[in-house]
Amino acid sequence: MPPAPESELARWCAHWIASLERENASAHTVRNYRADLDQFLAYLAGPNLAAPPPAEIDPLLLREWLADLHRQNLARSSIRRKLSAVRGLFEHLVREGVVRVNHAKLLLTPKMPKRLPGVPTEQQTNSLIDAIAAGKLERPMPERDLALFELLYGCGLRVSELVGISTSDVDMAEKWLRVRGKRKKERQVPVPKSAWMALERWLAVRRPAAGEQALLLNHRGRRLTDRGARSIIRLYAIALAGDSDLHPHSLRHAYATHLLNAGADLRAIQELLGHASLSTTQRYTQLSLNDLLRVYDRSHPRA
Repeated sequence: MPPAPESELARWCAHWIASLERENASAHTVRNYRADLDQFLAYLAGPNLAAPPPAEIDPLLLREWLADLHRQNLARSSIRRKLSAVRGLFEHLVREGVVRVNHAKLLLTPKMPKRLPGVPTEQQTNSLIDAIAAGKLERPMPERDLALFELLYGCGLRVSELVGISTSDVDMAEKWLRVRGKRKKERQVPVPKSAWMALERWLAVRRPAAGEQALLLNHRGRRLTDRGARSIIRLYAIALAGDSDLHPHSLRHAYATHLLNAGADLRAIQELLGHASLSTTQRYTQLSLNDLLRVYDRSHPRA
């Protein structure tokens, strides 16, 4: 039996994904939403059958799809992202005049448990980076690896922001980095002394492939990927710190929390992190409060 022809809904899914790319949505977001919509289409279409047109998708069908996600025992974060993808698709369909109402807005979003991110202490972070600098793990590009850790922690960058930096984004005179955050929003981030020294050592041995402008490179001289950077961090975290839970965002959390503990202004931290909303930055005040409570519990005679 020949495969079913491409459905109208599939064409609109591709149309929305293309619009996200034009709007400079992150590659990570586009990749995940594309996969989520492919799964949505697969659910709506039977074997060798096309998915129904957008106008025929009603709230009941969407609730059945959501119930199926729950039956698969997916993580709440995964369900929330898939729901966000479908809501975004139908919002696009409303704007294009394909449907009149975004029925996906009627679906209940699973609540996430309120968990604060795990943050390594200053001593843990510095001990790990010092061990990397001492060459305790034999690696083919130790200068790059040290620069990776120093810039993530010293500048509070998202890993996607760091691997996206090109050499033209480095201000050698003022010691700043031009960083492109979510939705390609640009900000300037100062590079502290230790991170700058690591960066200079890396630039002295950096050997790019022809035409490659990326700051951090892989073993082929091409831009280091998000996945590649995560693998490097996991390798060092397990080998030198015995911590399989450490990930790039742990260093970003540590950056913000340690700045706050040292008395930095919350608004300044918001600017450095590139947060659009102060409420996102304010969770670090809760982290610091928890640190204070632990000190109290350990130290106060009446605790």
